[in-house]
Amino acid sequence: MAEILPVLRRSTTLAMALACFCLAGAIRTGAQQATPVNASSYPVVPNGTRFLISLEGPLGTARNKVNDKFKARTLEPLAADNGSVIAPGAEIRGHISRIQPAALTGHARLWLTFDDIKTPSGWRPVIATVIDVPGDFSVKQEESKEGEIEGPASNPKKDAEAAAAGAAVGGVAGAKAGGSKGAAMGAAAGAVAGFLASSGAGQDIDLPQATKVEIELTRPLYISEPR
Repeated sequence: MAEILPVLRRSTTLAMALACFCLAGAIRTGAQQATPVNASSYPVVPNGTRFLISLEGPLGTARNKVNDKFKARTLEPLAADNGSVIAPGAEIRGHISRIQPAALTGHARLWLTFDDIKTPSGWRPVIATVIDVPGDFSVKQEESKEGEIEGPASNPKKDAEAAAAGAAVGGVAGAKAGGSKGAAMGAAAGAVAGFLASSGAGQDIDLPQATKVEIELTRPLYISEPR
């Protein structure tokens, strides 16, 4: 029995040492797995990059509703920091996040949210905001109105000129129909019509297919697997 005890002690010590070794290895493995991925190992299109896209279909405050999906394609190459490029023609998917028809406040408003973009390595999330839309539309960039597309903006001088021209035309037509009283009523109606046509009040936003929209990345765009 005395001869067996030292052997048992050595076996127990060896077993404990082996268990500690295995535990240490497991801890190291867990630590390695928990280590966050280094973002710098991904090719990235930097935050603030601006580029043009073309709408694949029409959008408008009279035809669409909140959460309607839309598609667009890039018109310019997007260059990453490692020299790789997303060629023009890449598909972008998005949705309408808010919509305000002209009938509510007189000026239509539309908010677009961009969801993802198709890269050579697959679909990647894209976070961007609208910077510019051609034509008479305006884009609000204030914090509470980021990316808001608004219907034709009002120009006081232009609106006054349009109202005067409308009054003149309406007055002539009214005078022919009903003398001085008809002239006054025609002038008033003509002035209102001219003002509304000039100011854009009551006009819904209508963006035809192939409308060009300039957008800006508000977060970096990671376009592929780690280098």
